[in-house]
Amino acid sequence: MSKLIITRMEISGISCSVCILTEDQKIMELQLEPENRKSILDNIYVGQVENVAANIQAAFVRIAPDVRGYLSLEEGKTAIFSAGRTADNHPLKPGDELLVQVSRDAMKGKLPALSGNLNFTGKYLVLTTGDKKFGLSKKLSVEDRKRLSGWFEDEIQKPDKEYGLIVRTNAAEAEKEELEREFKHLRETYQKVAVNGRSRTCCSLLYQPEPEYIRRIRDTYSQKLEEIVTDIPEYYQQIYAYLEESSPQELSKVRMYTDKLLPLYKLYRIESAIDEIWHEKVWLNSGGFLVIQQTEAFVSIDVNTGKFTGKKKVQETYRKINLEAAEEIARQLRLRNLSGIILIDFINMENPDHIDELFHVLKKHLKKDSVRCRAVDITPLNILEMTRKKVRRPVIEDLMDLQKAEKSL
Repeated sequence: MSKLIITRMEISGISCSVCILTEDQKIMELQLEPENRKSILDNIYVGQVENVAANIQAAFVRIAPDVRGYLSLEEGKTAIFSAGRTADNHPLKPGDELLVQVSRDAMKGKLPALSGNLNFTGKYLVLTTGDKKFGLSKKLSVEDRKRLSGWFEDEIQKPDKEYGLIVRTNAAEAEKEELEREFKHLRETYQKVAVNGRSRTCCSLLYQPEPEYIRRIRDTYSQKLEEIVTDIPEYYQQIYAYLEESSPQELSKVRMYTDKLLPLYKLYRIESAIDEIWHEKVWLNSGGFLVIQQTEAFVSIDVNTGKFTGKKKVQETYRKINLEAAEEIARQLRLRNLSGIILIDFINMENPDHIDELFHVLKKHLKKDSVRCRAVDITPLNILEMTRKKVRRPVIEDLMDLQKAEKSL
């Protein structure tokens, strides 16, 4: 079972809202947001194309007076245009105004990624404007997929769809009435944004999702969520109001923590988790250790025997360290929010069965991640290749920005 802990603390002298997800009393995920700087992820703007770079199949779009984003030409094909233009097969050109959504945070100096496929996300459903198909989460059982498809039969059979619909994993627990209510709300939100957006001026903010900690509640698989705890009264009120509207059955999970002598961030040792993220070396219980390094092109993770003093055969020793490392690597990817191409150098093993076992154990732990991961293969050199979808920038970048801001004060 897991818990969501939502609190406020100072990091590098700057007040931040912090949300952690714990599983079996371990911090698995950590998100922080300075209270004086809000993320623009998932915001929808009226953007204006400044220039088109055909060589990289992308357009650079201004979404605020001093903010630009990167829009792939493929992502722009299904965009909703403003200023009188209608979506057609004409290529994008400078001056075009269109509705775009921030689909990925700015990372390492790279511009935020934009999409013309607008997504409106609820607890159970996602409404999309570009991809107009009906889809279901792969984590749903065959029985749930069949039942939920039946509930949306009318939407599936519509000949001329103006939007698509994705049914999320959480929908398995919902009643039909709850899904219908959320679908109606998402559809009204979409219509408001799409209609209003066509007549708004460039750089207008058309849509802004809930606060980060509310989105974290929305996106956590509630069947495994035991408790939502906060010690900030205003957060508690917002969380309670959100659940009262969207998931009244979840209200019993919300708890207001009131011990002033031991703040939540101390109780759950959030400072220790932040310190862990700063360090490249991570010790394993067996005495082995990981070295995690982020390069410009990929994330490198090296598994080492370290202080391990097992008395069994050498190959069995390597197997034990690798299996422990696989579980910890899956945790570190979530904790640090590492993404893109990830190369893991496990300790060499001679037994093919041990190699297959390692591959499947890692995949099992990666399935717990809410961000899409894919373990590709283990090469002959025992390098495991995998990917993790880029959505938010790594936590270390947030911490470094806070450190720079503190120095400039």
